[in-house]
Amino acid sequence: MMRGIARRLSSGLPLPVLLLAAFAAWILTATPPTGFPILEYHMVTEPPPPGAEPYVVQPEEFAAQLDYLAAEGYTTITPQDYARARKGKQELPEKPVILSFDDGYEDNYRVILPMLEERGMKAVFYVVTNDIGLPGYMTWDNLFDMERRGMEIGSHTANHIPLTTLPPEKQREELRLSKLMLEWKGLKTIYSFSYPTGAYDAGIVAMLAEEDYLTAVTGKAGLNNVETNPYLLHRVNIPRPHFGLTEFRLRLMKADIAARLDVRLSQLPDGAREGITHLRTLLRGDQ
Repeated sequence: MMRGIARRLSSGLPLPVLLLAAFAAWILTATPPTGFPILEYHMVTEPPPPGAEPYVVQPEEFAAQLDYLAAEGYTTITPQDYARARKGKQELPEKPVILSFDDGYEDNYRVILPMLEERGMKAVFYVVTNDIGLPGYMTWDNLFDMERRGMEIGSHTANHIPLTTLPPEKQREELRLSKLMLEWKGLKTIYSFSYPTGAYDAGIVAMLAEEDYLTAVTGKAGLNNVETNPYLLHRVNIPRPHFGLTEFRLRLMKADIAARLDVRLSQLPDGAREGITHLRTLLRGDQ
């Protein structure tokens, strides 16, 4: 191995390039992780609202992404399916995927729901309760109809404030009031949660369990299985693509690479892990 490196050095390749290649090989040759991806969307519509372009996937691109997932053998599940599987009450399909949509925009009902139904797919929609019925957002009737048609409704808090910026009593209000409002209006029991802006800490995670949530999604890339902390589920952001399905495949690959990096980190001594933690944070961020 050392002779091979020496030969490459003598060929003129810069040392940083060699080190980067070696590091990439170290990650990619890790034991393939088991688990499924959760994809994070916001809007699917055209034209995008002013200032929202990075969060808006074009309908034709979204259709191509759904068709790609189907062709690759993925079966959509919901967080409640996952929660039941963790308790041994349900078996997951061979190749699951969760499609998730944050904020509760009106196109979720107008555009996304028909596209999912056309393909026999389901998803979870995380809504901000104080935005329901406002211009540009889904109505209560939309949510009731979505639930009747097999979609899961989850909480994205009452006001979409990053929870880590609030004192504990306000954090609990955001978790509790959004859940109570959705259930009081007549939706099924709310078990699923999405952290606004992906911000959380250990105290918030504990509150979710105390408030009877069963799952929560982060903005950190990776794969999930029944051993994953259900309140720290990994999720891959799907922004507006500029390179079609190639970019979408790379996003799916990002989840796999992040999971492989976790495998490698678990094999390192505690002291050696610190030097790679920053890289993992960059890789698993939601951008």
